[in-house]
Formats: sequence, structure tokens, C-alpha cells
Amino acid sequence: MKTLTLGFSPCPNDTFIFGALATGKLEVPSFRLEIIHEDVETLNKLAREALLDFTKISFHAFALVVKRYALLNSGAALGRGCGPLVVARKPRDMESLRGEAIAIPGELTTANLLLQLYGDGFPHVHPMSYETIMPRLQRGEFAAGVIIHEGRFTYHDYGLHQVLDLGAWWEETQDLPIPLGGILVRRDLGSDVAKVIEDAIRRSLNFARQSSEEIWSYIKTHAQEMDDEAIRQHIDLYVNEYSIDLGEEGRLAIKKLLELAHQRDLLPPVSASLFLTD
Repeated sequence: MKTLTLGFSPCPNDTFIFGALATGKLEVPSFRLEIIHEDVETLNKLAREALLDFTKISFHAFALVVKRYALLNSGAALGRGCGPLVVARKPRDMESLRGEAIAIPGELTTANLLLQLYGDGFPHVHPMSYETIMPRLQRGEFAAGVIIHEGRFTYHDYGLHQVLDLGAWWEETQDLPIPLGGILVRRDLGSDVAKVIEDAIRRSLNFARQSSEEIWSYIKTHAQEMDDEAIRQHIDLYVNEYSIDLGEEGRLAIKKLLELAHQRDLLPPVSASLFLTD
């Protein structure tokens, strides 16, 4: 039985979606999965080296690996009201951050891409692990930071103020959901294998929705000391109908993000097809 590597983050939305596969509650026909847990920026870098068969990735990074990887239609993080936030220690506006040092959760994250698409962009960024941004802002090390994941619920606890909701800005200007990250398949595995994994992800997500208690301990183990309520908020925010299938609107949102980034010379053009499966 062939082993395929599948990389995703330890965040609750990913462990919820993939939990049934990771814990052996469900199997993939003809394949054995080797699960790799890494933060999204590490996964972005692993994809650039084509080290994983299937992997979660930021849509920012996808344009850089599109010759080796294609997107699956299931397992994505994409939606409304779930985009990254720019926060600071005191109330201020985005224009006041021109020339200031801004902490970001990784150079290849979609959070950083959105920051650079806003206005003329913000060149003085400092990549770091996303969980360190708010404590370092609280200590006054940076003028502002771009936060993701559960930071949407907890930044007030650090005495921080929202400067801009980048996801809301995207939704208002593009009238599309915000595309954060997706699941990639190596193109050389072919569409048949891609369809098998795509189906397995959908079955895993449906299992989680119907029997979340069976994978809850797995989710909790990887939830970085989040309490149960924060975990549920995280899942409710990032797991939605686009996680089952991107659909026409989801596909359009991804294409629009990549096109705008290319027009601004932030990313190379994407000449290959985005998907292996219909």
C-alpha cells in the first residue's frame, strides 16, 4: 500500500477537518496517509521544495509552486468575516503605519499578501510565528501586527486595538469571500489520486460534523492550550461550505486574489491550471 504525505496545521479548523483521517476513524482506499503537523508558514516552505504529496498552503504561496502543485476543491480555509486583522497598542489608522515596523505571521502568508495589496503596501514587515505577535506588540516591539486564527478573539486581552480588518476590506472591495489557504496535490500524482483524497477530505469533514466527540481529544491535543469555547469559535469561523467544496465563487475569489497580486508585481503570473479535478 502506497504511503502519501499530508501536511496541515495544528489549528482547530485543520484538525477538525482532517481529524477522522489522522486518527484512523476513516481510511483512504489504496493509500496510507502519513500526517505532518506544521504551522502554515513552514508548510508554505515545504511546498516550495515539493516535499509533501498533499499539503495545506497559503494562497499567497500557491502562485510560487503552481508548476508542481494544483489545488483541491475540498479542505480550504475561505469565507467571510474570517480575515486577518491589523492591530496596534493604541488607536490609529493605516496611514499612520507608513514606514513603521509591522509584525506578520510569515512572509508567504495570505495575511501578508493582503497587507501589501492595501494601498501602496507596507515594506517594513517582520515575519515571525503567529502566536508570538500579540505578546511582542504588547511589549512595544513593533508599531503594529497582522494577526490570524484565534487572535481575532483574544487581541483585546493584550490591550490591543483593531486598526483594520483586512478580510472585511477585501470583501467590501471585491464582493467575494476571502481566500486564506487551500489544500494542494502534487501534479505528478494525477487527477485520479487527487479525486480519492478530495473525497476522503469531504468524508472526514462530514464525520467531524456528525461525531466531533470522537476526535475532540485529537483536536484538543493540538490546540495550543486554547479552551474549549475558543476551539469551537475557531472551528465555526473557519470551517464552512467552502471547506466541503470551493464552488464557483470560491474559485473566482482565489483567481481574483492571484490576479490582483500579479498586477501589483507581488506575485508571478499563474499560467498553469489551478485544479486537477473538476
